[in-house]
Amino acid sequence: MSRGRLVGEPVSPTRGEFQRDRDRIIHSTAFRRLMHKTQVFVSHEGDHYRTRLTHTIEVGQIARALARALGLDEDLAEALALAHDLGHTPFGHTGEDALDECMAGFGGFDHNAQTLRIVTRLERRYADFDGLNLSWETLEGLVKHNGPLLDHEGRPTARYAETGIPAAIVEYQHRQDLWLDSYASAEAQAAALADDIAYNAHDIDDGLRAGLFGHAELRAVPFLAGLLDEIERLHPGLERVRATNELVRRVITRFVEDVIAESQRRLAALAPADADAIRRADGPVIAFSPAIAVADRDIKGFLYPNMYRHPRIAPIREDAAQVVRDLFARFSADPAAMPAEWAAGCAELDEARRMRRIADYIAGMTDWYALDEHRRLFDATPSLR
Repeated sequence: MSRGRLVGEPVSPTRGEFQRDRDRIIHSTAFRRLMHKTQVFVSHEGDHYRTRLTHTIEVGQIARALARALGLDEDLAEALALAHDLGHTPFGHTGEDALDECMAGFGGFDHNAQTLRIVTRLERRYADFDGLNLSWETLEGLVKHNGPLLDHEGRPTARYAETGIPAAIVEYQHRQDLWLDSYASAEAQAAALADDIAYNAHDIDDGLRAGLFGHAELRAVPFLAGLLDEIERLHPGLERVRATNELVRRVITRFVEDVIAESQRRLAALAPADADAIRRADGPVIAFSPAIAVADRDIKGFLYPNMYRHPRIAPIREDAAQVVRDLFARFSADPAAMPAEWAAGCAELDEARRMRRIADYIAGMTDWYALDEHRRLFDATPSLR
């Protein structure tokens, strides 16, 4: 049962509210763009590396599996998983960091807040409203899937303690209260953990495929060393490609099974009477056990220096960041350099709103389109290889 939508609509005779949300997300322009947005590797480096879209599909599959095992609403969990990365810029977190730097004097840039802007303002598909007019539960989950944004005294929680809540979220909060001081639904929590599971597993896979590290280096993570020992014991001398696949599927399986067991324990202890009891809980109810939480931190701790900040990746990251900075500087100086639909009315906007429109335009670009725009406007464009 949903609290409804900001703009009232007739009930669908064939689909539930969260099915409609999922379908609107899949048919959105922002969702299609994920096909050509970087996860870690720029897409033209290889056909088999993950993109934002393939990552999102993997997250959706895991989120739905968790929801089914825990008796949650599978459609809501899937909708949240499919929408969680809509606000990402081209070139992955590198592009986001660069755009946040460019927007430092104008409220910064945050991909979660950008997701909210996309689904409530920027998508223009329907005659009666801007955005996708998603249900309250889906919007709440998108904003709070990593936990409350405010404490009970109304102060920003750790993530936004220094910068404050992003303006897009504050603005929307005036239109529809998303309970920023509570946890999100169990479905949103499941989608957030599905995201962690998916990128831990596939970044190991992509990092091995790219030759950034090998199985021997992965043994620095005790959890992974145990899995590699298990594979060698069951399949001695297994060829490297198959051994990698065995490792990746074991990572996913162990993490998923752990979330199910730990969450069942927490749900039984809380015995929530309704979904709001989960929102009012003192902590998340969908979670890793302490042991797997350590494994999660260890894997991330390994991947950060050995993949995301690998010396081979660093020059590409800097070139990608420069593309974003160049585009922002050019459009800031000459908004008319943007396509007509984006440039229209820019002269009448105050500086902060004009910069936000430029950020919206750049954030919506795919990797390829950002490079094409850079080639159109500048004499030299990096190849990002």
